[in-house]
Amino acid sequence: MTISLCMIVKNEETTLARCLDSVVGIADEIIIVDTGSTDRTKEIAGRYTDKIFDFPWVDDFAAARNFSFSKATMEYCMWLDASDILLGVDQTNLKKLKIELPAETDVVMMRYHTAFDEAGNPTFSYYRERIVRNHAGFFWQGAVHEVITPVGAIVYSEIAVTHRKLRPSDPDRDLRIFEKLLREGRPLTPHEQFYYARELYYHRRFQEADEAFTTFLDDGHGWIGNQIDACRLRADCRYQQGHAQQALESLLQSFAFDLPRAPVCCDIGKHFFDRRNYRVACFWYEQAIRCPRDERAGTLIQPDYHGYIPYLQLCACCQRMGEREKAIAYNEQAGECKPDSAAVRQNREYFLQTSPGSGI
Repeated sequence: MTISLCMIVKNEETTLARCLDSVVGIADEIIIVDTGSTDRTKEIAGRYTDKIFDFPWVDDFAAARNFSFSKATMEYCMWLDASDILLGVDQTNLKKLKIELPAETDVVMMRYHTAFDEAGNPTFSYYRERIVRNHAGFFWQGAVHEVITPVGAIVYSEIAVTHRKLRPSDPDRDLRIFEKLLREGRPLTPHEQFYYARELYYHRRFQEADEAFTTFLDDGHGWIGNQIDACRLRADCRYQQGHAQQALESLLQSFAFDLPRAPVCCDIGKHFFDRRNYRVACFWYEQAIRCPRDERAGTLIQPDYHGYIPYLQLCACCQRMGEREKAIAYNEQAGECKPDSAAVRQNREYFLQTSPGSGI
């Protein structure tokens, strides 16, 4: 197996060397497509490869990535962003994968870690189509949040790409691109519609986001993971607008798409917790703990929702219901999930200070 690493970059002088250092000796070819850098990005890229190409930026990430793939000459294409790195263990495992990958493989799905707790453990990750067979009809789609649809012989790998930004990106860029497409009369694909709605949500345009998520869900052609996430985000839009009952209905709608997911159960638990219906809240937090963790089911992987968060919330529910010993036990279970948790430590101090005979 040989790999062409294909990257699109712009003004990445602070991160590009870190990224490329992590793949030296793994990639058999490095393709760098520059979309208009004005800093030292191309100079730094030149230390690693002579295959550097210019591509005029046209507000279309898929177009730029497809151009980068068109320059690849190896058996497989792999993509990274400049803020991505392969950690040591992942470098070792990718070298091993290059030797052991079945010859019929079309797509390698790899984990993408994008958020971390104070101890550096991933709190937010998902599988991405990271390596695809070259010249096999794989193309990027989507002006923003571009994707390749995985088909054929697909291998899921535990190898992870770690996303570590050193500087914030333009928070308005993606929304500008979507709004430009709409002004030009270009209809959004279901995938684009979901991310357009999400950008409206991030910009706190909650009524517009609610409507955009509804359009996406009504279309019925989105990925299951995106449909479930849309139900959650639309629910928060409705909470923000003071429409709690409609928010709950949006969360419950997610059950029409797949088995209950732990984050949704926690959201429903919070709905009842906020209304002091602690018994019902406990039911939903317990459901979250029981939810299976199918990390290949096309949704975001948020391990805290399967244990740490519901255990903490069960602790809070039981404390408010006067069930002190159960509250303490749940807090300790949360501590088993995250031994260094400040919240768990604060709860322990509270229980110690309010224990019988403490005088408080």
